Amino acid sequence: MIYLNAFLVAGGICVIGQLLVDIFKLTPGHVTSWFVVVGAVLDSFNIYDNLVKFAGAGALVPITSFGHSLLHGALSKAEEMGVVGIGMGMFDLTASGITAAIIFAFLVAIIFKPKG
Repeated sequence: MIYLNAFLVAGGICVIGQLLVDIFKLTPGHVTSWFVVVGAVLDSFNIYDNLVKFAGAGALVPITSFGHSLLHGALSKAEEMGVVGIGMGMFDLTASGITAAIIFAFLVAIIFKPKG
């Protein structure tokens, strides 16, 4: 049943993204940014944690999980360190993903000739 839940939630997120592109003529960059913000907002109301319990990887793989991770880390560090912890905590949970994106983008730029 967990596979079906994951499929339905991740598929639903993808359908929403495609509708935003098709109906509202948003660019993929706008949709990605919007999903990160939505993930953070849902996490602030503890809705995203329940979605993760229900769908597992279906909620953790899409980009909405990045916003969830940013806010989750920021709030946990803010409890420990106050206002300074907000900036530090945002990147605790997401540092490996950001680092991997930078390294792979660098390697692809070396292997292939970038335009521009």
